[in-house]
Amino acid sequence: MATLTQIPRRGLLLVMSSPSGAGKTTLSRKLLAADSNITMSVSVTTRKPRPGEVDGKDYSFISQERFTAMVEKKELLEWANVFGNSYGTPRAPVEEALRAGRDVLFDIDWQGTQQLAENMKDDLVRLFILPPTADTLRERLIKRAQDSSAVIAKRMAEASHEISHWPEYDYIIVNDEVEESHRMVVAILTAERLRRHRQLGLSEFVRALTKKL
Repeated sequence: MATLTQIPRRGLLLVMSSPSGAGKTTLSRKLLAADSNITMSVSVTTRKPRPGEVDGKDYSFISQERFTAMVEKKELLEWANVFGNSYGTPRAPVEEALRAGRDVLFDIDWQGTQQLAENMKDDLVRLFILPPTADTLRERLIKRAQDSSAVIAKRMAEASHEISHWPEYDYIIVNDEVEESHRMVVAILTAERLRRHRQLGLSEFVRALTKKL
């Protein structure tokens, strides 16, 4: 069997944003399970763990004092306060992954995406997930049984504002059917990996190739 040509490249940052319940977490998990070269960015947060969440895997759960110190030392690429809790992305592991040619997946909101664009625009690919209808969004929030009715009502009220930021993203997917949406995400990732500026070894490869012609 022929060996596939591998050209060294820089990794990318793939952001998936959406209102709560639109399906970004499901799509993120499917992508991570199908592709070994992309890893989930593990955010730090001051909120309490939800049932089943593992410290250091789903999030790194820290105190507000530690979070504030990380902000002051510029150890976070982005950070925000969401529903009374602080969330942020540690800088060091992300930069290490990019240098090694690995991609990093982010499940963050529009605020965090704006900050990433300020800090690492050339590495950023922005994808926004929309629900097919408002009723579908409400049903998904109820079915996942993670929040009280009051929190669900608050998330629905916030959804319109979050969706209003869709023009800031590079790609938009209406998540009507999960498998089809997953195929779209894979197609976007494949195309972005092939962008010329990310293929750091391309010039050397072309020079070596043309010498043989």
